Amino acid sequence: MIRDAADLAMGAAHLARVCPVWARVLPELGPLPLRRWEEGFPSIRDAVVSQQISTQAAGAILARLAAAGLSDEAAIRAADDDALRAAGLSRPKARYLRGIAEARVDWAALRDLPDDQAITTLTALPGIGRWTAEIYLKFALGRPDVFAAGDLALAESARLLYGLPERPGPAALIALAEPWRPWRAVAARALWAYYHVAKGREGVR
Repeated sequence: MIRDAADLAMGAAHLARVCPVWARVLPELGPLPLRRWEEGFPSIRDAVVSQQISTQAAGAILARLAAAGLSDEAAIRAADDDALRAAGLSRPKARYLRGIAEARVDWAALRDLPDDQAITTLTALPGIGRWTAEIYLKFALGRPDVFAAGDLALAESARLLYGLPERPGPAALIALAEPWRPWRAVAARALWAYYHVAKGREGVR
């Protein structure tokens, strides 16, 4: 599990051992961000809100939800569409969050499930695809080898880092990341850090 900076350092040392590109780039990136989120609904809420929009837009919507008292499961269950839309949620995302809140997930039980089973449990919820589930496992549960290969910022960062002719699709990115096991979640943090350096903006909240 990724709990602290020491765990990140252990993963980074593995990346540097197995890949000369990482051995060169990691010292330039400095300490990697830990990015550990609170377990449970708040993290899933944030991940759903962040789907397919910029980190800045997601932050603004989350701030409006908080200001309106619409941050927890009970409040989301009780809110009508107009209240959720007024906070900036699209109609589908409002429906997703209400459906997740109404599912009354046993969030604590996810801690003990293997990665694949936890992902299956999460993707059974409305609006939760593999990317969102993997982001939850990576940041809320601290799983060390979850990657989120469908993330466009990761793909673009890998293209730049490895001098690829085009942005790799999920299958190509998974193949590229194979040597990084069992620390692909650390590699993802490093790729997002590299994306920030190269593009001047964040690739993930």
